[in-house]
Amino acid sequence: MSLTVIAAVPLLIWIYLLAGRKGFWRISRYLTLPKAKPFTAARVIAVIPARNEASVIRQSLRSLSRQNIHVIVVDDGSTDGTAEIAHAAGGNVTVLAGRPLAPGWTGKLWALSQGVEYAQMFQPDYLLFTDADIQHSPESVTELLARAEEEDCDLVSHMVKLSCITLAEKLLIPAFVFLFLMLYPPEWIASEGSKVAGAAGGCILIRSEALRRIGGLAAIQSEVIDDCALAREVKRKGGRIRMGLTASTESIRSYGSFAEIGRMISRTAFNQLRHSTLLLIAALIGLFFTFLLPPLLLCTGSKVPAVLGAAAWLLMSVCYVPMAHFYKRPAIWSLSLPAVALFYAGATIHSALRYWCGRGGEWKGRAQDARFPRSFSN
Repeated sequence: MSLTVIAAVPLLIWIYLLAGRKGFWRISRYLTLPKAKPFTAARVIAVIPARNEASVIRQSLRSLSRQNIHVIVVDDGSTDGTAEIAHAAGGNVTVLAGRPLAPGWTGKLWALSQGVEYAQMFQPDYLLFTDADIQHSPESVTELLARAEEEDCDLVSHMVKLSCITLAEKLLIPAFVFLFLMLYPPEWIASEGSKVAGAAGGCILIRSEALRRIGGLAAIQSEVIDDCALAREVKRKGGRIRMGLTASTESIRSYGSFAEIGRMISRTAFNQLRHSTLLLIAALIGLFFTFLLPPLLLCTGSKVPAVLGAAAWLLMSVCYVPMAHFYKRPAIWSLSLPAVALFYAGATIHSALRYWCGRGGEWKGRAQDARFPRSFSN
């Protein structure tokens, strides 16, 4: 196979990504939400699973106190005073002491299930699953509910704006969201004719009836990528789902170093590939041809391959500019995507190695996704 033919592959890939995945890269279209309406007719209860979240939970609860909803915090064995801070929030906050982790469950889903169980006594129309590091805008719940009611959706989620302060965050976080949308184009998520189902776990509004219809959280109890698993089950049972982005609701969890972000990616990457070595190899080949080969072609000394590589890199950058702009990065920042992809490839390999060594999916002291799992800590 000639170098020119090989060089054409990345360009064809980016032509497809630009035109064939429902404009996943056009961020502005996913920021528009229906006009918010009062939701006095619907009862919403928020459930927050919290494990050692003392540094962030106060701000999260303060933001939810403006939403006029009941909040249930499930303290999942915290040792840093998380429960005490949550108790001090007062108002419509109930703090539950989480039970020891049940066999077969991941920690977050086990905590959420206890919150859902407690919430049933209030007979909520909707449940808001949100993380302890999410600082909600004053209209967050109203906007979610408006979309659920106006579009008759069973599940609506917002990809909140992630922290983008440190150098590592500025370089890696926009790409994280970009790649997520590439895998889960919001228009395919919304389409009843597509099997693609995705959600952003930090901010999910789900109808109580839809959760009962899938058999509750027990239906996905062992899932590490719990948000997308929940969306998949709701859609599989005939539910309508939507996912959008928001600039006003934010995660206040900061990743100060490249290593921290690498661990965050590594926690779920090999699980996303269904622990398949063949899929791992295919993913790495895909990353190479899609992101890494275009700049390498500029160094070949051959005119036609270099031009094809430059064209692919240009299309790549055009796709990435809206996301860079969303995170207040200059347009030239989009040229960094090949280097970022190399980092993500390394994190994916690291994820597979940790799985094979029995430390997969490690989060807050728990290995939740491993070939030969070590003992779980409660």
